[in-house]
Amino acid sequence: MTAALRRSTLSLSIPNYRRWFAGQVVSISGNWMQTVAEMWLVVHLTGNGVAVGITAALQFLPILLFGALGGVLADRHDKRRLLMLTQALMAIPALTLAALTVTGATQLWMVYALVLARGTVLAVDNPLRQAFVMEVVGPERVVNAVSLNSVIIHTGRILGPAIAGAVIALAGLGLCFALNAASFGAMLLAVGGMDRDELRPSPRAGRSRGQVREALREVASRPALLGPLAMMAVIGTLSFNFQVLLPLFAKFTWHGSAQTYALLTSAMGIGSVAGALAAGARNRVTPRLLAGSALLFGAAELGAAAAPTLLAQALILAPLGAASVTFAAGVNSSLQLEATGPSRGRVMSLYSVVFLGSTPIGAPIVGWLAQSYGPRAGLVLGAVAALSTGAAATWFLRARMRSRTIERDDEQSDEHLPRLRSRLRRSPAAARADVRHVLRHSGPGAGARARADHASTRPRGGHGAPERARAGSPSGR
Repeated sequence: MTAALRRSTLSLSIPNYRRWFAGQVVSISGNWMQTVAEMWLVVHLTGNGVAVGITAALQFLPILLFGALGGVLADRHDKRRLLMLTQALMAIPALTLAALTVTGATQLWMVYALVLARGTVLAVDNPLRQAFVMEVVGPERVVNAVSLNSVIIHTGRILGPAIAGAVIALAGLGLCFALNAASFGAMLLAVGGMDRDELRPSPRAGRSRGQVREALREVASRPALLGPLAMMAVIGTLSFNFQVLLPLFAKFTWHGSAQTYALLTSAMGIGSVAGALAAGARNRVTPRLLAGSALLFGAAELGAAAAPTLLAQALILAPLGAASVTFAAGVNSSLQLEATGPSRGRVMSLYSVVFLGSTPIGAPIVGWLAQSYGPRAGLVLGAVAALSTGAAATWFLRARMRSRTIERDDEQSDEHLPRLRSRLRRSPAAARADVRHVLRHSGPGAGARARADHASTRPRGGHGAPERARAGSPSGR
């Protein structure tokens, strides 16, 4: 194993994290199977881009409305036990949708209701999982663990759609929902089998009023938290809408099937895994990295919008996936490291709100845009949002660097002023030496003139001629 790969997989040396990693791969692959099946079911029932956007919006609407309260629950309770409860509850909508699909009783409103139910549980589960990672690996490995979590998500994005495409073609949509329900068992086994003595639980927050407002005040007062969240709010709303746009590309632009959708999703997932492994090799996240990855994200999304063929778009989706996961993992790691222990769950819930909870705002907009002007228009909107956010962050960083340079120069000037004043108060002979030093360095020929003046003030004698000779020699210029 190379040194870079060892750095990328450092957290896997922890047994509890290995259990977490394996359980998440199975569970998230099942979740992606369900997402592909849901979107394809809605496309099949309606053939309408707005309906697809509404489906995506309903999944994350509870996070927008109640995600911060989910963070409060995560800070107050034992995260491990609460996580086992949410994982068990999320299997219920999947089983119900499987039964409806197999019996042929599915209607659009039923899909909407079950997606909303799953999203309600997700409003607690998502910030809970984000905060629990710190307890599994500790602060010294959290950047690596967050990057590996991105590997998990995007490995699931590759495996889930690929399996879903095959299952839909061979056995229909119902089996996808049933397999997702079964996948939550892997998470229950993984979390339940962890060595509790090796966990590093954060201090629990006590019960009090205004805990969400307290987290908002903390974020607003700290630029290291506010900046990444603001960037994610814009990009999460308008740029991360691939589950809306990719099925529309597959159906209406490339005139394909569920396998075409799975191909596009898998291509993006391959790039995302590569980007996540590269991010895991870093031991820190800088504001410059966030700004640069946002710019690359926007440029790649613009390229995907302009792709002339299915193969070209699939190839461009790979670097787009790498840039998107670098940005998202960077924001996540920044918040994990900057948030204080008792409020980490609430801060990460705000991350979930701006990343996932913004989907109910962005998905219908992008769905309407795709329905009216084609799926390419939705990608162009996301590209403009990412490029604008990256450019604004770059400008802000440069302005802050200039202001810090000015402040540093002012501080240095303040430090030198007392020393300059004391030198001015010295004897006239010392003052004349300072004047000669200034004249010597003030312009061309100044040094020669200063030495000539100095020589003229010396008493005439045996040493005068050699001094004048040196002043006029080439080495004195």
